[in-house]
Amino acid sequence: MPDPGSVPMIRYATTSDGVSVAWQSTGSGPPLVWMPSLGNLVAQWRIPFLRRAYEALAGSLQLVLYDGRGTGSSSRQVDPDDLGVDAQLRDLDAVVAAAGLDHYAVLGYYHSVPAALAHAAAHPDRVTRMVLFGGSARTRDVMSPSQTQALLSLVEQDWDLFAESAAHAWLGWQAGEAGRLLAESFRTAASPTVVTAMFREAAQTDVHELLPSVRTPTLVVHRQSDRQMPPEVSAGLAAALPNGRLVQPPGDRPALFLEDVAADVELVSRFVADGTVTERSVAAVTADRNGLTPREREVLRLLAGGGTNAGIARDLDITEHTVERHVANLYRKIGARGRAEATAYAVRAGLA
Repeated sequence: MPDPGSVPMIRYATTSDGVSVAWQSTGSGPPLVWMPSLGNLVAQWRIPFLRRAYEALAGSLQLVLYDGRGTGSSSRQVDPDDLGVDAQLRDLDAVVAAAGLDHYAVLGYYHSVPAALAHAAAHPDRVTRMVLFGGSARTRDVMSPSQTQALLSLVEQDWDLFAESAAHAWLGWQAGEAGRLLAESFRTAASPTVVTAMFREAAQTDVHELLPSVRTPTLVVHRQSDRQMPPEVSAGLAAALPNGRLVQPPGDRPALFLEDVAADVELVSRFVADGTVTERSVAAVTADRNGLTPREREVLRLLAGGGTNAGIARDLDITEHTVERHVANLYRKIGARGRAEATAYAVRAGLA
């Protein structure tokens, strides 16, 4: 685990076409290479939920992070017509070589998902496992929702407004300092010209013909209540992969490591380490007779014990917004009109 006050040293790898790519390595254990979307490593370490995720993952894994070409601390002078899958693969190859990795897992995030799939198809003997979130073999499938289109239209119109809106699409408009820091990471990640080119390339990306040859055990993660990412896209991707599996942890935010850091870290870490998925990691897979998930039962137990939303959030290492959503859901499921009735149910169920 890295020192709480430290940030891993940024190193540089050179791609086969001469681009300098900034990367970091932290922790020890089975290697996990987190492929970037739109980001800036230096700024991302300042964001509390991302820093917690990085440090928690590094507790059991060797976590390798990097900025893609044209973004963050990597070379900003890039060809805007060469930001597609082939360019992303050159970046990944350079980082893997610089880190000295022979066998490793990859985490594909948003627009890096097609490149992760292509890399796994090309290197079945090296990529041990793969976790995919927020993307598809055809990136246009995840760019089609009206909310996403409205957000992308801001890139050329108003860069600052795009950064603010993208941050709060993840965190909600009450995010406060975390929202400001995330918006700053987007704002400083790349120029509007590069981001426009990235999205243009992404809209044309299609690697679906490679899916039958991706033999790597793969976890496709989709938040249960996330509607920004069409759920059928994630389900279709998992079904098309020979060794794909769809998991749907509870939550409605379009991000990993945000609503329940501990559960998401356990999900990714255990799968990378040994290919297993624990019940705690996907807390909604088991329900009681009224349909309460294990996480809702935890919230109910603490609620019946007199816990406040803020206190429950601290105890479970989740956001207050997530606690509020769990409370609303469990009230609806058990037919409770308030804390007193919920407490009575908890007593009858042996939770209090």
